[in-house]
Amino acid sequence: MAHLIVDIAELYAIVGAVVAAWFLLLRVDLDPAAPGAYAFRPLLIPGLMLLWPLVLLRCAGRLSSIPRHHRRTHLRIWLVLSAILPLLLFGAVALRQNGPTEAAPVRLAPP
Repeated sequence: MAHLIVDIAELYAIVGAVVAAWFLLLRVDLDPAAPGAYAFRPLLIPGLMLLWPLVLLRCAGRLSSIPRHHRRTHLRIWLVLSAILPLLLFGAVALRQNGPTEAAPVRLAPP
């Protein structure tokens, strides 16, 4: 079973690498205002390898852009998350237990 999962993951990665190479070499258009800006392309490879099914659907025209009402919902969610996540982080830091600097060391085995 584990061997099958590894084989499927390898196949997914291989297809992702082929789609990433195809997309970066033939499909992606550079911004006309940035001639010779090829340094960003390697940064796209991991995302393209993971999301290659969506890339192919988008290139085939079957995946349209996000509808307007979804954009508003995403904006609201991001605004809520931008308020909640720092509060959670600061709360976790404030409520954390202090380390072993308070307790005396305990010898585990005789010398």
